[in-house]
Amino acid sequence: MSRQRLTLRINFTVIVTALVVTALDAASKAWARDALVQHAVHVVGFVWLRLQYNSGISFSFIHSAPLITTALTLLIALVVLVLALRAAPGLSAVGFGLLIGGGIANVLDRIGANPHEVTDFIAIGRFPVFNLADVAVSAGFVLLLVVTVRGERLMEA
Repeated sequence: MSRQRLTLRINFTVIVTALVVTALDAASKAWARDALVQHAVHVVGFVWLRLQYNSGISFSFIHSAPLITTALTLLIALVVLVLALRAAPGLSAVGFGLLIGGGIANVLDRIGANPHEVTDFIAIGRFPVFNLADVAVSAGFVLLLVVTVRGERLMEA
């Protein structure tokens, strides 16, 4: 029986994408907490920047248990991170990076806030208010879905 060496592969695309998303999200939330505290800002048409806090996950799901929400979000981000270590190059790596960056950004925002709520500020019509981390998670999911539908590999063997 042959021994296989355990090697830690570092997928730089995943890591860089996650770090960029986390940094941009943190900067945008800091700006929103400062600039939008007094009033909302109309951008164009039905798009507004309006400060709001979310104690739940998406769309205020599980809004009454911030500790459970934080733990659940962190657990999901860690599972995605483990999978992302084997991400195939290209869109898969970017998709995993977006998912991880968005998830970690919201966890960090929630942990750093008192009370433990996520800062949301992008309002489009009657759609629930969201933030850049939410956009990254959604875009990452769509990218991974596209890769799957095209029959490409999500992860390397």
